[in-house]
Amino acid sequence: MRVSLIQMNAGDDKAANHKKAAQLIADAVASDKPDMVVLPEMFAYHGMTSQGRRAAAEPIPGGETYTFLREQAVSHGILVHGGSFIEQDGERIFNTTVAFGRTGEELACYRKIHLFDVTTQDGREYKESAVYSRGDAIVAYDAGGLRIGCSICYDLRFPELYQALAKSAVQVLMVPAAFTLLTGKDHWEVLLRARAIETECYVVAPAQWGPYPNDKGASYGHSMIVDPWGQVICRIPEGDGFATARLDPVYLETVRRRIPVAMHKML
Repeated sequence: MRVSLIQMNAGDDKAANHKKAAQLIADAVASDKPDMVVLPEMFAYHGMTSQGRRAAAEPIPGGETYTFLREQAVSHGILVHGGSFIEQDGERIFNTTVAFGRTGEELACYRKIHLFDVTTQDGREYKESAVYSRGDAIVAYDAGGLRIGCSICYDLRFPELYQALAKSAVQVLMVPAAFTLLTGKDHWEVLLRARAIETECYVVAPAQWGPYPNDKGASYGHSMIVDPWGQVICRIPEGDGFATARLDPVYLETVRRRIPVAMHKML
């Protein structure tokens, strides 16, 4: 299966973000003819205020971003893993991924489990739990002949989630993200490669890059796909763009036979 990563610097204008994402998807499809396109975390709205986030929240199904993603899948005849966007569910909001099949059928819906409540080295405070509710379900789905596990950004630091996904026989781990610049430069690649090596899965990690709206920080970028041996097989360092790699289930099984980690687990 050929998978294209989309990297973008989303802001707080949802219509402009949708337009940018649509153009990047169209460019990737025209150039690389992928089977699947994967968007970054918060690709539809990346405003940094609690008020803005609540105003941007949408119902699932039926909201404008849900509809946008479904239309992209249908119009291009591709699988779409929709990064994440803000879901409204009654009084609660969630950071949610939705994936779609080629004919627009919903394949999966995952709510981010681990919320980023951290003060970074430069003194910036992030407190996602002040706005978002926490998901409580581990989610995997089948598409393109592969089993795909869902996660979002800060989930990456919690290997037990990926071990649970590995037990459900996933072959691909999705990690759409908006990693901060300061944490990303030290931890992003090493964590992605670690998750790939320890589960012997492909890791697909599209990311936001560049400054947040109103100069409230920046995202690291460096979207990449890592193979089951832990090698980076495509990367977008900075800037809006896309990159494509082939996920090969035959190679994945070769790696798993070479070092049968799953068979040797004792805990």
